[in-house]
Amino acid sequence: MIGHGRIMALDVGSKRIGVAVSDPLGITAQGLATIERQNKRRDLEALGQVLAKYDVREIVVGLPLRLSGAEGTQSEKMRRFADDLHAHFGLTVHLWDERWTSTEANRLLRETDLSIKKRGQAVDRMAAILILQSWMEAHRSPLETGLAPSLLTPDMLHAGDATSPVPTRKQGRAHVKIRGEGEWN
Repeated sequence: MIGHGRIMALDVGSKRIGVAVSDPLGITAQGLATIERQNKRRDLEALGQVLAKYDVREIVVGLPLRLSGAEGTQSEKMRRFADDLHAHFGLTVHLWDERWTSTEANRLLRETDLSIKKRGQAVDRMAAILILQSWMEAHRSPLETGLAPSLLTPDMLHAGDATSPVPTRKQGRAHVKIRGEGEWN
C-alpha cells in the first residue's frame, strides 16, 4: 500500500460526488468537500483539481450493486464513469462494492449532534470515506495488517474487489457480509 501519491475514493450520485483521499502512506482516509455535479466537463475539471492538489495516484469508485450482488443500471453508469476517469486522467481506476456505505454513513452521522440538513450534506463525504477505508483495508499487505503470511488464505488475498465474489457468513437466516470469508451462499 505504501507508495508515492494518495488514493482518492468517490461516492458518485446524480447530484453530488462524495470525495475522500488517503494520507500519503495509504493508512487513513479523510473526507474532502463534496462536489456538486454540473456536467461531465465541469465534474472532471473539479476532480482534476483534487487529483493535482493531493497528488493522487489511483482512484476508487463506489460500485452500486444490488443486495444480491448483481449489477444493475447504476452499476453500468459507474463503470462508464470509471472508464471516463481513466481515459481523461490516465490513472488506474478501481470499482469497489459500495453496498451499505450510505446506510452506514447515515447511521454514523445520526450518532452526531449535526442537524438533519448538515447530516444530509455530509453523507456523501462519509460514504466516500467508508469506501476508501474498506478498499485500503482489503489491499494492505500482510506486514501492514500484522498477519503472518502463513495465516493468509487465498480468499483473503483476493476478496473484496467488485469483480470477485463478496463473501458472507450465515447467522441464522440472515446473511452478514464479511470480506475475506467464503462466497455468496
